[in-house]
Amino acid sequence: MLEDRYGSPLTTTSQAARDAYVEGIDRFLGAFDDVEEAYRSAMQADDSFAMPHVGLARYLVTVGRGQDAKREIAVAKELSHGVSSREAAQIDIISDLIEGRAPQAYRRIRDHVADHPRDILLAQTCTSVFGLIGFSGQAGREAEQLAYTTMLKPHYGDDWWFLCQHAFAQMEAGQIGPAAENIECALELKPDSAHTAHVRAHLYYENGETDAGYAYLREFWQDYPSTAYLHCHLSWHVALWALESGDVAGMWKLFDDYVSPDRPPAPPLNVLTDSVAIVHRAFLAGEQIPQERWQQLSDYAVEFFPSPGLAFADVHAALAHAMAGNRERLESTIDGAKGPAGPTVVSVAGAFRALADGNADEAIEKFVSVMSEHERLGGSRAQRDIIEFSLAHALAISGQSNEAQRILNMHRPHTSHDHAVATLEE
Repeated sequence: MLEDRYGSPLTTTSQAARDAYVEGIDRFLGAFDDVEEAYRSAMQADDSFAMPHVGLARYLVTVGRGQDAKREIAVAKELSHGVSSREAAQIDIISDLIEGRAPQAYRRIRDHVADHPRDILLAQTCTSVFGLIGFSGQAGREAEQLAYTTMLKPHYGDDWWFLCQHAFAQMEAGQIGPAAENIECALELKPDSAHTAHVRAHLYYENGETDAGYAYLREFWQDYPSTAYLHCHLSWHVALWALESGDVAGMWKLFDDYVSPDRPPAPPLNVLTDSVAIVHRAFLAGEQIPQERWQQLSDYAVEFFPSPGLAFADVHAALAHAMAGNRERLESTIDGAKGPAGPTVVSVAGAFRALADGNADEAIEKFVSVMSEHERLGGSRAQRDIIEFSLAHALAISGQSNEAQRILNMHRPHTSHDHAVATLEE
């Protein structure tokens, strides 16, 4: 029987279908372009093969094309007669994910991965800061993330995808040295993987190596297709380093061309969070932000995230609404916050409201209340620096610059924040 690259048997007799399916998975795991095209080739080679539809559905929901994902998983179910029990479980669990039953899917995936640790399409759903653990809203989820990838380690060895994800989990848990070793190994094995380059960029960021990180990622990014699904986020990293390097004009060009809602289609979650984050980081760095920019971001949040529910999106939407003066939408986001991270969203959104209103003391109180647990919101430490730096800004404008500097030195001792908060320099 034919198998995928990780040794899982596949219900197809077509070598061409198998090869194209494996290509689709690898392109998805490495954030390459033409993921959909690879899966479509597998379908064309064997129109009775269910698994390319599952893989495509997983990719489509990742990039924010939920309705298309539902259509693909429906086709997979129609073709599921005769598939293995492992494949059948994969179809059902990916269906849970697409239908928004994340907690149920997570429980089922953990049970499934215990029996099939190299079932890659399900194993990967619980990795990275945007995965099921990353967005679980639970306290201690960084430690849980590392425990998960550590559990997988005996089953994956020197696989480039695994080393990349394990390094990211180690880095977010503070294990910088081991993370550096693993990401360098991953780069040797797959230097053209955007996910691998992304994690290497995070390592530069966490070590405060602005010039080296900017040079490294800018070189990689220049050859990375703008149609690939990580392009928007890598552009955010490059733009952030441009800002930190003092190239404000370059930062805005990157933002307008590759990050903002005006850019070519990209996953809406990346567009919202990366756009709001870079504009706010520019504001904190002392740049004057035209109100039109905030209004555009508030409008985008209303269009693509009209109802609260995903904490990481909610806090960025709240920031956009607060700065745009869209008080009705801001209050709706606060009132509708839900899930394990709901109280954290309420506090952070309230802090952004207070900042927009010029109430530094209230902002400080609300930010301080979440400093020990903002990992619940999801995203990376680099992304959640908007909270760390916003607190520093609030402290500075209330006359507590020394306290702000102490907090940054304690919480982010290695990252570069010399010019991140302009009010600290006044």
